[in-house]
Amino acid sequence: MSVRRGGRRRAADHSSGGHDGPDERWMASYLDMITVLMCLFIVLYAMSSVDQQKFDQLRDSLATGFGQEPSEQVDLSTGLVLPPELEAEDDGAAADPALLAAQKEVESLQELRERMQSALDARGLGDTAEFVIDDRGLTVGLIGAETFFETNSVELSEKAVAVLDALGTVLVEVPNEISVEGHADRRPTSAIYETNWELSSGRATQVLRHLVEVGRVRGDHIQAVGYGDARPVAGGDSPEDLARNRRVDIVVLSDAEEEVRALIPDIVAGQSS
Repeated sequence: MSVRRGGRRRAADHSSGGHDGPDERWMASYLDMITVLMCLFIVLYAMSSVDQQKFDQLRDSLATGFGQEPSEQVDLSTGLVLPPELEAEDDGAAADPALLAAQKEVESLQELRERMQSALDARGLGDTAEFVIDDRGLTVGLIGAETFFETNSVELSEKAVAVLDALGTVLVEVPNEISVEGHADRRPTSAIYETNWELSSGRATQVLRHLVEVGRVRGDHIQAVGYGDARPVAGGDSPEDLARNRRVDIVVLSDAEEEVRALIPDIVAGQSS
């Protein structure tokens, strides 16, 4: 009887498939998964190339975005912190177009002034004119009318002819409009000219005619104006002040827009300060 019950117990254990140790069949699937992940990361690493510069930019951008690193200049279109060299480029691109045009106009007028001064220096006449750049353009002041004209006369002196010949070599190539403006001091004129208007206009006209007829400056680009004694540059009655007010100005008029010309005086003042 006892033998028969033991045989039945062994047969039941054998038919249920039981075993004494833990079940480790899951390890095969786990090892397969780890192997596949390792292969994936190896392939991804092989395909990638780390750009250190982009990595640094991304790091700085994230640090700034989370408030950990202050920055005064951020490129909002890309979210990157701009380095100093790119900040300068960005500032230039954002500059006022009128300001850029005014700076270019000043450079052009300065180049013209240098050419005129060189033409005068070459003939030993470098001290016979003074130059002013303002919102009108470039003004060439012929210093001391007595040097260029006899008293109460509109006839050009020999020195005046030499100065105009030198300036004409430059003005003939200038495309801008030119205004020749005569001025007089406030003393009364002689009987030949009833007022300073006639005297100043006559002198301006003689300068214009010489530039056109001898210097070959285009006649449709030049005009003569007489201001009499209405626009003095010196307010005293000393011989020096009177001489400064007896003058003829040759003004190369700027052809820039009014908005641009209005910025020229500040640019010139900034360069001289």
